[in-house]
Amino acid sequence: MRGKNSLAGMVIVYALLCVWGVTANAEPRESASTEWHQWRGPNRDGISHETEILKDWPTDGPKELWRIPLGEGFSGISISNGRAYTMYVRGEDEIVVCLDASTGKEIWRYLSDYRYENRQGGDGPRSTPTVDDDKVYVLSAYGRLVALDANTGKQLWDHDFTEAFGSAIPQHGFSTSPLVEENLLLVEVGGADGKSLVAFDKASGKLIWNTEAYPSGYSSPIVITVNDIRQAIFLTGDALVSLSPKDGHVNWRYRWEPGRRDQNSVTPVFIPPDKVFISSRDEGAVVQIRWTAEEMRIEEVWRDRVLKNRFSTSVGYNGYLYGFDNTIFKCIDADTGAEQWKTRGFGQGTAIYADGHLIVLGESGNLALVEATHTGYIEIAQTQVLSGRCWTVPTLSAGRLYLRNLDELVCLDLSGEG
Repeated sequence: MRGKNSLAGMVIVYALLCVWGVTANAEPRESASTEWHQWRGPNRDGISHETEILKDWPTDGPKELWRIPLGEGFSGISISNGRAYTMYVRGEDEIVVCLDASTGKEIWRYLSDYRYENRQGGDGPRSTPTVDDDKVYVLSAYGRLVALDANTGKQLWDHDFTEAFGSAIPQHGFSTSPLVEENLLLVEVGGADGKSLVAFDKASGKLIWNTEAYPSGYSSPIVITVNDIRQAIFLTGDALVSLSPKDGHVNWRYRWEPGRRDQNSVTPVFIPPDKVFISSRDEGAVVQIRWTAEEMRIEEVWRDRVLKNRFSTSVGYNGYLYGFDNTIFKCIDADTGAEQWKTRGFGQGTAIYADGHLIVLGESGNLALVEATHTGYIEIAQTQVLSGRCWTVPTLSAGRLYLRNLDELVCLDLSGEG
C-alpha cells in the first residue's frame, strides 16, 4: 500500500562526483538522428535512423561493452547527450538512474516513489523517462510525475496524480510515458472531473489544458502530422482519441473497448500519410483520417484478429506491420491486414527497426537480427543475451544496443566497426 506521507524525506539525489568522468570517458555525443531520448525512440515509432549496424555477428553474438545489476521494472532506456536514463525498484524504493551510456557507470540516482508491487504482471515502474534538452520527465507506477535536471538529478517540479487530480491507480500501475510537444508535456492522467488527458507547461509544471473523462489505459501517446495538422493521438481505456496539442480540442474519437480480460496497452502506430494502427489482445485495426468540408473524421479500413498485440507495440515500416500476435511474430500488410509471414520462438517479445533489419528480443533473452521484408522470415543471426523475463523494448543509440530484464542491464556493440 502506498504511503501518503510527504516524499520529501524519502527523495534523495546522489549527485556523484563521477560526473566529471562522463566527458573524459565517453565517446563523441550522439547526434540528433541517433539519440533515443524517449519511449520507442526519436519518433516513438520503434525506428532507428542509424545505418551500417553490425550484421555479421560473431558466434557468441555482438561484443558486450558492459553489464550492470539493475532491479525489477519494465522501464525502457532513454539515451541523450552520452547518458542513459531508466527506472527500476530495489528494496522498498522506486529509483530513477542516470548512467554513462558508454561505460554503465552511475552518475546520479533519484528516489521517485515507493516500490510498486503487482502479482499479475511483475513489480516495478512501467513508464520510460523522456529526456528533453536539460530535463528528464519520469512517471512512477503510483502516478507521481517528476521533472528532473538531466545533468544532476535535482527535482524541478512534481505532481501526484492521485492527490492533484483524483486519479485512480490502474490495476497494473501507471504505465504511460510522458510526451514533449513544443513547450508542453502531454500525459494521460486518468483524473476525475474531466482531467483525463492533460498538458503541462514542461518548464514549470503548470496545468495548461485538460480534456473530458476517459477510462485510463496503459498506452503512451504519439504526435503526428496529417494534412499539415498536428494531432496528439492517445489510446485510452476505451477509445483512440485525436486532440489538438495546443489546446486539447478533440478532433475525433474511435471506440476501442478491449475484451473483459484485456486492457489497451500498446502505443498507436502511425502509417503515413494518414492511417493509424491499434491493437489489443483480442484484435487489431487500421483507421484512416479523412476530411469533409465541415470536419475531420475517422474511417475504419480493416479490423481483424490477425495481429493481436498484448503489450508489445508493432513496428510499421514501408507499408507493413511487424509485431507480435501474442507469441507469434508476424508481418502484416498494413493496408489490408493480410498476413505475409509468421514465426515462433520469441514468446511475447519486442522489436525495433534499424538499417533494413528488425532487432528482435525474445521474452527469454534471445536476440535476433531479421531482414525487414514482407517476402518471408529471413533471420540473419541469433544469440542468447539475457535470461528471465525480458519485456522491455530494446534501445539503439550511437551503435550501442541496450537491453534489460528484471535483474540487469547490458550494452552491446552494434556499430559494425569491429
